[in-house]
Amino acid sequence: MSASEPELPLSQPLRVAALASRKPTRFKLIPDAAQRAAIAAVLDISAVHALRFQGELRPRGRNDWDLEGDLEAEVEQPCSVTLAPVVTAIREKVERRYLAEMPDPEGDEIEMPEDDRQEPLPAVIDPGAVALEALALALPAYPRAPGVELGEAVFAAPGIAPIRDEDLRPFAGLATLAQQLDKGQKGDG
Repeated sequence: MSASEPELPLSQPLRVAALASRKPTRFKLIPDAAQRAAIAAVLDISAVHALRFQGELRPRGRNDWDLEGDLEAEVEQPCSVTLAPVVTAIREKVERRYLAEMPDPEGDEIEMPEDDRQEPLPAVIDPGAVALEALALALPAYPRAPGVELGEAVFAAPGIAPIRDEDLRPFAGLATLAQQLDKGQKGDG
């Protein structure tokens, strides 16, 4: 991490060169209240009530490493409709594979690797940074309070019939038409 980059609230850097090459290195991260508040600020959510990331970093072959961990968290976000607090429990299995010889992308277009857990092997692996990334990806994009539904907004100039969501679905009436035709055929026979 360079001097210009801010330190992550859950940072626990592990230098790959210093890791045991024959046995796993275990980690268990449980941030205190101040760290959880900093994580909530970084993720731009209301609160992180609980967070635990535990697992191990294992050597794979001569130069590669596997990180496996279990992320458990309880977060609070505002409801995307009412802004009421929504508490979500998150449980995720986190896996990363760090490859010493990651193939370089070729050509103008870059394809994502088939296994999205693969990353180039850095000099330092930070389970805290992995936990923050996994938590950010696991957060609900549009949290909703129980029982809250998104209503329909209808706008139109005076004297013009508004277009509703149903009007924009050209095939929505086909199911009803098919049922009517089916009933008509049964009534004929």
